[in-house]
Amino acid sequence: MTPMHVLVLERDPERRDVVLGMLRAAGHQAAAAPDGVAAAAAIGVPGFDALLLGLRAPELDLARLREALAPSEPVAPDSLEAAERRHIALMLRHTGGNKRQAAHLLGISRSTLLHKVRKYGLAAVS
Repeated sequence: MTPMHVLVLERDPERRDVVLGMLRAAGHQAAAAPDGVAAAAAIGVPGFDALLLGLRAPELDLARLREALAPSEPVAPDSLEAAERRHIALMLRHTGGNKRQAAHLLGISRSTLLHKVRKYGLAAVS
């Protein structure tokens, strides 16, 4: 099983620590968000595979969450550039920042990968 990078939104510190411990013990990377504002900011960071949230969070607007998960209007697909940036960031995370291995898995040369890393500002990811 491929390890996932999971964001946990849970206000109760004890429950949050238990969930983080279980995820980490299962070999996943887990980060905590103590409130909805922190979770919303973290979701914008490329690389999270899953969001685990407590539905009893007082600031959580369940109607808006439902709309975000299943919008009534079709969502326009990402541009090819945005999809490429996201995929390269995920591959770098998957390889632990090993650019040679990431380039090999992506089927491109290392120099091409380095160019794209600079182009998309992904140096911090590696």
